[in-house]
Amino acid sequence: MVAAQHRISSGSDFARALKHGARVSTRDLIVHVAQPGIVRTDQPGPRDDVATLGGPRLGLIVSKAVGNAVTRHRVARRLRAAFVDVMALIPADTLVVVRARPSAAGPSSVTLADQLSTALRHRRVRAVLDPAPVPEAVRT
Repeated sequence: MVAAQHRISSGSDFARALKHGARVSTRDLIVHVAQPGIVRTDQPGPRDDVATLGGPRLGLIVSKAVGNAVTRHRVARRLRAAFVDVMALIPADTLVVVRARPSAAGPSSVTLADQLSTALRHRRVRAVLDPAPVPEAVRT
């Protein structure tokens, strides 16, 4: 189970990850990954209005297209369990939003977990999570 401090609860954080984050698609999932300090346009640096201690934060989007309520909740539980397994690979201030495609109701928990970990290892996501160091200006 994902603890409360690891859940995205505000609409603005969902929107920030969806609009400014790196997007990776798999067969059954679309994963958006963003770091709050990178996507802010008003001020550089980490956000000061959200506590980022304790690890990355997860948001799920499982629409009615996936299935009825029982099916949607099963898919959400599987995705939360998969996220717990890969949390150690993600920096603490990261926002991760996982959107389940309608086909996400079919695969097993193991398959969904593999797709999530594959998406989080993708080069676009790694570029957000491990940005290249900025070279220092040469002093003359």
